[in-house]
Amino acid sequence: MERKHLSSIANHVLRTTAQELGTSVEHLVEEFEAGWNPEVGDYSRKLMEFCSSKALISLCQNIEERLNNGSYSRFTYDMMLAWENPSDALLEKPQAVSLENEDSKISVSLPPDLDDIPLFYSDLMPLLVNDGPSVGEDAFVWLGSLVPLVADIVNGRFTFETLTAPTGNRLFFPAYDKFLKEIDNCMKHLQKQATPKGVELADDEYILHVEGMATTQRVVRHIEGTSWPGRLTLTNHALFFEASGVLTYDDALKIDLSRDIEHGVKPAATGPWGAPLFDKAIIYESPEFQEGVLLEFPEMTSSTRRDHWLALTKEVLLMHKFLSKFKAESPIQAWEMHARTILSIIRLHAAREMLRICPPDPTKFLIFALYDELPKGDYVLEQLAESLNKVNIAQPCSAHSMLRKMNFSEPTISEIEEKGVNEKRETIAGSENDDKTSLETAINQTRKEEREVVNAKEAIEGLKDEGISENALILMELLKPLKSGFVWFWKTLSWERPGTTLVVIAIVTVIVYKEWVGKAISAGLLVLVAKMIQARQEKLKDKQKEITVCTAFEPTASTRENIVSAQYMYMTICQIIHQANVTILKLHSVLVSRAPQHANVMMVGITGLAILFAVTPLKYLIISVVFHWMIMRSKLGKYMKNNQNERRVKEWWDSIPPTPVRIVDQCL
Repeated sequence: MERKHLSSIANHVLRTTAQELGTSVEHLVEEFEAGWNPEVGDYSRKLMEFCSSKALISLCQNIEERLNNGSYSRFTYDMMLAWENPSDALLEKPQAVSLENEDSKISVSLPPDLDDIPLFYSDLMPLLVNDGPSVGEDAFVWLGSLVPLVADIVNGRFTFETLTAPTGNRLFFPAYDKFLKEIDNCMKHLQKQATPKGVELADDEYILHVEGMATTQRVVRHIEGTSWPGRLTLTNHALFFEASGVLTYDDALKIDLSRDIEHGVKPAATGPWGAPLFDKAIIYESPEFQEGVLLEFPEMTSSTRRDHWLALTKEVLLMHKFLSKFKAESPIQAWEMHARTILSIIRLHAAREMLRICPPDPTKFLIFALYDELPKGDYVLEQLAESLNKVNIAQPCSAHSMLRKMNFSEPTISEIEEKGVNEKRETIAGSENDDKTSLETAINQTRKEEREVVNAKEAIEGLKDEGISENALILMELLKPLKSGFVWFWKTLSWERPGTTLVVIAIVTVIVYKEWVGKAISAGLLVLVAKMIQARQEKLKDKQKEITVCTAFEPTASTRENIVSAQYMYMTICQIIHQANVTILKLHSVLVSRAPQHANVMMVGITGLAILFAVTPLKYLIISVVFHWMIMRSKLGKYMKNNQNERRVKEWWDSIPPTPVRIVDQCL
């Protein structure tokens, strides 16, 4: 019997759920209404959530068969449609969602011989968009919160944005169905991979990615000046590199990513004889490997392969750091996090198969690598750790159950732990609203701040490719407002404005003597706030939307004059660097007593300063320095100035022999 307040797709999901559970629609509705609280509101959507939760428990019992015959993708897609449009009032195009016949719902079907061709890599691109209904981000994330197969609640929104970017941020059924099939294919492909030579994987260790074989692109390990091609295997515990031998591979080098030590992985550059020319490598650094393990992923143009491996390796490494930091209460909870990480990596593989022409950002499909980069990502991980403590992996739709039903062997779980988790089998993983609220709040806050950071970085991108001359001009333009302040300050020090100079001396003396330095800083900060408020009231942001920098040369300056000016600036910079080197070398010579007489004078002077600072209050010293500086800058100071003393000091400094410097071609 049709429910008039429900949309046609919602009625269809209600009937299909009743058939799946072997009950009637009336009994299903009565069961829902028995536990429904009218104060919550939104009766239609809550009914769809209840029905979907019940149906998914049955679907997940035989997930592999349901994926193969397409019933899982069709039914779950209808669930998302029904959740998004539970009642007729919410439907935008009710005529497009007539689902009396299931065959009519699939507007596009793939020919059997083209079923294995990735959509985005072939001429099948138009199949991503059809005349049928589509689902949005909220529905996609909602399904991911129930079953972490097509998405995970933690990164589902980022996954949806990346996956649906070519289709206007709407997910159509052909793309959804293809994505699920690619996930299934990736799982089967990973299960067929050979174990690294000389290695016995742990019970809970699974191969997540392999490259370097004859059928894949090369992987090269660099050791000083030598290069060793081989096979690289990533598991959820370690990296394994097997150097290629004559007929087979050598025993694998294990890079343990699960150890609680100071280790990490970062991008690196390689090239002939160790020259950093090609930015297509990663380097693993840890106390175990003094020089690190350098792995290159050669390709002609971009560094897509390197970025992919870097993201996957960081994901596994950060997952173990997460488990170590938040100390999962039991091995079951740790394994659930392993399973969710494995599924996120499999989703990334599937998305890369669908988006080969423009590979997606790997971190958008991962969990820990994503939130390691995002602002406030650590807050999301804290909420994830709290929600993980309330998850039972024996639930039929948990990440652990997904892997087990997809023929991934499961780790050994003690009978006591298994008994504890079997008590709550009727709940879908992540379906408790109370557990999800704080996590979703943290995720939304992170996404909001990420957009702000992206907008700020886009404004900076234009400055990255500018040359040194353009950057210098921009810097000079930005410092122009300070020029007037510097001129005023210099005139004050030079006694060109005696009245102002006397006022400054009096203010500085009073502040230092009364020890009002903190209050003076506070007053300065309040003046800055007042200036900002004044700028807001005058709407300077609208009057000065951008800063214009002119790079044109003065019309009176000839090309020769410009060249001479540039050469002079270059020589000036060289002289400054030379003088800095000489000063440092002379100070080093005095410190090590290479010049004993000068060192004795320096030690006596430093000792005198130490005694002076010990017996004289600092405020008196500061006042004395201010008075001395101002007097010496005045006409009286110029009259009292003793050039002979300055000459003696200069002669003493010039007589200090600098420490010799020897430049060699090779490091010892």
